[in-house]
Amino acid sequence: MSAVSSTIPPKKRATVAELVARLETENEHLEIIDGEIVEKAGAGDMNEASGPSHGRAMIKIGEVVGPFDRKPGSSRGPGGWWLFTDLHVGYPSGDVYAHDLSGFRRDSHPERPASFPVMARPDWACEIISNKKRDLVIKPTTLHAAEVPHYWVLDANEKLLIVHRWSAEGYVVVLRAADGDTVRAEPFDAIEIHVSELFGDD
Repeated sequence: MSAVSSTIPPKKRATVAELVARLETENEHLEIIDGEIVEKAGAGDMNEASGPSHGRAMIKIGEVVGPFDRKPGSSRGPGGWWLFTDLHVGYPSGDVYAHDLSGFRRDSHPERPASFPVMARPDWACEIISNKKRDLVIKPTTLHAAEVPHYWVLDANEKLLIVHRWSAEGYVVVLRAADGDTVRAEPFDAIEIHVSELFGDD
């Protein structure tokens, strides 16, 4: 009598096609995280981690790094980047993240990324913490495997900025800053950033 196999079949991972189908009928705030389609927490959520402070931070970060979002050599800023909010980026793992903010250097991406999802590796990704497991564990693991050079994490409630730089061994924290600090944060260290402005404090 043969033994009955107790092997559990691997979990079926969601596909980009399935994500697209759901986005067409539901809403734009969906991602594939760890192989599952999940709703992205964010500005519309009324909880401590991701309420209005999340949305406010997202707008203000865009304003602060905005001078980079143009051709290099502009009189209005350093330029040299394509910057996006909520852009769906696909990774070799099969996951698709709608990063709060992401950026691509124009010297390596002369044309603005426009596919869905964008399959090019970003040069910078930023998440405002809304789910600690996703933003501090799952996503940076995927980004490190894809060799994304810089990953920012912001805590809108505690008003903290943490900047990670890629290394072969793992992400290295190169900057920790808090409300009231003035810093130069990679990869946007061509300008000074007042950390309080990232969170909407004028």
